[in-house]
Amino acid sequence: MNELKCKRIYEPLTESDGFRILVDRLWPRGIKKENAMIDFCAKEIAPSNELRKWFSHDPEKYDEFKKLYTQELDSSEVSKKFENLCKKEMQDHNVTLLYAAKNEKYNHAVVLKEWLEEQIY
Repeated sequence: MNELKCKRIYEPLTESDGFRILVDRLWPRGIKKENAMIDFCAKEIAPSNELRKWFSHDPEKYDEFKKLYTQELDSSEVSKKFENLCKKEMQDHNVTLLYAAKNEKYNHAVVLKEWLEEQIY
């Protein structure tokens, strides 16, 4: 099976990215849609607006955010479809989850990647 990866959408495209999925609810600032080089946009997999606004990328809230976002993922029908899409794509190539947050350690894409790895592996 191929690799599940996570990176900022502002980083350059690499061949090892494989299938690129934008996992942000909001379109990234400064990125033109025609230049984004994404294969799929999955804004509905992102945290709810309420949770996203509450978290506001505050590292001190990260553990609670991770718990709450994981609960959202566990209880969502969208999550199951997203998991199946990732499994399908990973049969042929890597899958890269793209996000816009500046903080590369404390963001929803990191939580999503960990959640997917638990479901897939």
